Amino acid sequence: MTEREPGRLLSLFVWTMCVFLLAPVVIVCVLAFGGSGYLQFPPSSYSFRWFEAFFGDTRWQQSLLASTLIALTACAIATSIGFLASYGLVRGRTRIKKLILSFMLTPIIVPTVITAIAMYFLTAKIGLIGNVVWIGACHAIVALPVVLLILVAALQGVDVNLERAALSLGASRARVFLRIVLPLALPGVLSAALFAFLASFDELVISLFLAGVRAQTLPVRIWNSLHMEIEPVVAAAAAFLIGVTGVVLLVDAGLRRARPKAAART
Repeated sequence: MTEREPGRLLSLFVWTMCVFLLAPVVIVCVLAFGGSGYLQFPPSSYSFRWFEAFFGDTRWQQSLLASTLIALTACAIATSIGFLASYGLVRGRTRIKKLILSFMLTPIIVPTVITAIAMYFLTAKIGLIGNVVWIGACHAIVALPVVLLILVAALQGVDVNLERAALSLGASRARVFLRIVLPLALPGVLSAALFAFLASFDELVISLFLAGVRAQTLPVRIWNSLHMEIEPVVAAAAAFLIGVTGVVLLVDAGLRRARPKAAART
């Protein structure tokens, strides 16, 4: 075996796994453009009829609106709390920073179904099943660890000497925070907000427990449609979710490229 063969085998394995993981996504996207009245792969004809049905049906519109409102709520809550918490963890001198960080990362360690069950019993007790704002707050708990990890890394790249210089010149803590820390960490904040939005927009398990009949999110509507009747419009809805995920990842890639430029200007 030559020196290059292990590298070639590794590349072959990686490409094989990529094809294996992306094949279902490609199949769903192709099915979404099928023109027949039932799911068939490959489609016998192609059209936009199922996308028209998806965007024209009031039930799907309500689910899309509920998902968007919930995701925006979760994004705002998770990003705000995550930014303040990450700043405290990065700049704080407490000895239990690692313990606090581990506690805040618990939602990605504990299985989601266990978290969903706990949230359901609490939500049912206080009578907030189907409340959009409350569901967004619950989604924020799951999105918070991702936000925290992104913002801790972003704030570690902010030079503390800039803050010290501003404080020595008479700036208040609030002014330093708003005029120095926030602008320098802004690409990371936006990236964290995008991932928080995406984590909530695609969330299924918690939404299944908390949505009820008043606030069925798009993933819940897709889940119910697959169980009750498999109609081709489900493929269009799933392709829309995939498209939203792709757009968010592309925007995040642009923000990551903007970080070195922002750091160079400082």
